[in-house]
Amino acid sequence: MLGFVSLFMDVSSELIHSLLPVFMVSSLGATALAVGVVEGVAESTALIVKVFSGALSDHLGRRKSLAVIGYGLGAISKPLFALALTVNWVLAARFMDRIGKGIRGAPRDALVADLVPAEIRGAAYGLRQSLDTVGAFLGPLLGVGLMLAWAGDFRTVFWFAVIPAVVAVLLLMLGVKEPGTGATRRKLTSPIQWATLSELGGAYWFVVVVGGVFTLARFSEAFLILRAQQQGLPDTYAPLVLVVMNVVYALTAYPAGKLADRMSHRALLGFGLVMLIVADLVLAQAQGLAAVAIGVAIWGLHLGMTQGLLATMVANTAPAHLRGTAFGFFNLASGLAMLVASALAGLLWDTLGAAVTFYAGAAFSLAAFILVALGKTRVFRA
Repeated sequence: MLGFVSLFMDVSSELIHSLLPVFMVSSLGATALAVGVVEGVAESTALIVKVFSGALSDHLGRRKSLAVIGYGLGAISKPLFALALTVNWVLAARFMDRIGKGIRGAPRDALVADLVPAEIRGAAYGLRQSLDTVGAFLGPLLGVGLMLAWAGDFRTVFWFAVIPAVVAVLLLMLGVKEPGTGATRRKLTSPIQWATLSELGGAYWFVVVVGGVFTLARFSEAFLILRAQQQGLPDTYAPLVLVVMNVVYALTAYPAGKLADRMSHRALLGFGLVMLIVADLVLAQAQGLAAVAIGVAIWGLHLGMTQGLLATMVANTAPAHLRGTAFGFFNLASGLAMLVASALAGLLWDTLGAAVTFYAGAAFSLAAFILVALGKTRVFRA
């Protein structure tokens, strides 16, 4: 059921997200740097907030209530996009939406681990990621249909995003029952203290470092949309970029999750990084929409192979009683990296061109690959 909750919220979020970069550039006159800053601030906010929501869920011994608050805040933020008159309005709406995502993210991920036996955890995260990603391509498809039906009226289309967001909140409230684990409530303290940091262990912190470098390589997907627009894709069809990416992502996430239960995590993560390098190179050299589509599809393949796997690695290396905190710190590092990556991508785009942005992504991907290759075997389980 958690997967279906994510599906509906992703339909809502991706309906807006798939059109937002074009809306900002075409309707609000934003630069690529402004797009990068908005996306970087928004996504990093979500990831940073997770460190505190994760720690709070560990203290409470309960995850669902925090998830409901987070999904509810995301739903409330959706009308603000339709009302936005400036880039600052969009930033405020994205900020609120991503705070909601941050509040719900770590407790939800920890709840999955609480519900599922360790031997099938990779498949569970892969299945949740697949359902999450189905919503992520249904949303853009819905966006294309609504843009055609409403003659390219961005604001009217954004209002429709409210409906699936409300459905997601109702599904979570009525359809998900938190397990009665009997978890002991822990004393509420700041998660950022030496005792907590040391208790998480070296293997976990290596995963955090890998995830941070990985995020530097994978800036916001808004730049995939801008690259397609640069190659001639009309505004109405901009969401198709995320449709292509997320179809591949959805089809590969669950099989990759099952592979993660059976094979070396190092090999699987390394292959995913190779795919990201290839995607960056294809997008850097793209001439025409066909080449962009190939690069976007390979980008989706890399996401399917790696995102559920990284969550599995966090769950496997962290102590069970600190799982929420562990997901929070992992996302804190990734959030800071996302802010830097997206702002840098926008700056490179405006000053040196789109190709350099993707070449830089390939360079960071190579650095992450080297880090994975040098990591200790126990971190990767095999």
